[in-house]
Amino acid sequence: MTQEIQKYDFKKGLPQEFEIIDFDLLFNAFSDKIKIPHRAEFYQIFWFQEGTPTHIIDFNPIKIKPNSLLFINKGSVQLFDTTTPFKGKAILFTDNFFCKTQDDTQFLKSSILFNDLLSISQVNIAHTLIASTITRLEQESKSLKDEYQADIIRNDLRNVLLHAERERKKQGFIELKKDIHLEYALQLKDLLDKHFIKHKSVGFYADAMNISPKRLNHTTTKIYGKTPKNIIDERILLECKRLLVHTNENIKEIAYSLGFEEPTNFIKYFKKHTNETPVEFREKYPSA
Repeated sequence: MTQEIQKYDFKKGLPQEFEIIDFDLLFNAFSDKIKIPHRAEFYQIFWFQEGTPTHIIDFNPIKIKPNSLLFINKGSVQLFDTTTPFKGKAILFTDNFFCKTQDDTQFLKSSILFNDLLSISQVNIAHTLIASTITRLEQESKSLKDEYQADIIRNDLRNVLLHAERERKKQGFIELKKDIHLEYALQLKDLLDKHFIKHKSVGFYADAMNISPKRLNHTTTKIYGKTPKNIIDERILLECKRLLVHTNENIKEIAYSLGFEEPTNFIKYFKKHTNETPVEFREKYPSA
């Protein structure tokens, strides 16, 4: 069990905040770091070319299919499978690199690949143009940097994302209608990630979005089939579980770090929503 969840920023010293790296090289360079639960403050696309490992993202085991892409949003806690052999590449990039215009920012924020509100995106890329586009992307990233390189990489990366979205929609994706409710749902997700420790009331998020609690309830019911309070509780509980399983902080420390005034309040809250005490939940993951 680690002292705290390891968090990684983008590697310094590269020509731009973009990199394609073979899994073999990644494991050799950062073996002690990526074989434990960790989260990255940048976007990750994993191209699993061979093998069928199980990749775990926030307690969700994802059974990988060969020649598929897995899209991992910033801040997700993940764990690589160290028992099943696999080969592939990791495509890593930041907002700073990709988002040069407001349109770029909106494109990433609304992408079904990184912001699928119902599941984690895995895309089979057999018989598509995606593999050749990634190869071209890798070749460009390894060439000498000049005034055109960053724009060429951004364009090819955008094409990879667009092609992947197209394939995702063909492969059992439950598409949500792009309307004001989807915009509100994405906005709520962003606000929760920033404020869930200090603010746990529906009213705070409705005010921040400049809508009424009733309208927010209509949105979350339409998108998730859940109330805003359910969504807030799920985000709090996810962080509770992350800290219980992936750190050795005691219950008191976790309670205070998540904004609970008393550890007893935290214990009651956790048990109410999970039917387990924090200690009972932690004991289910002894090897984490």
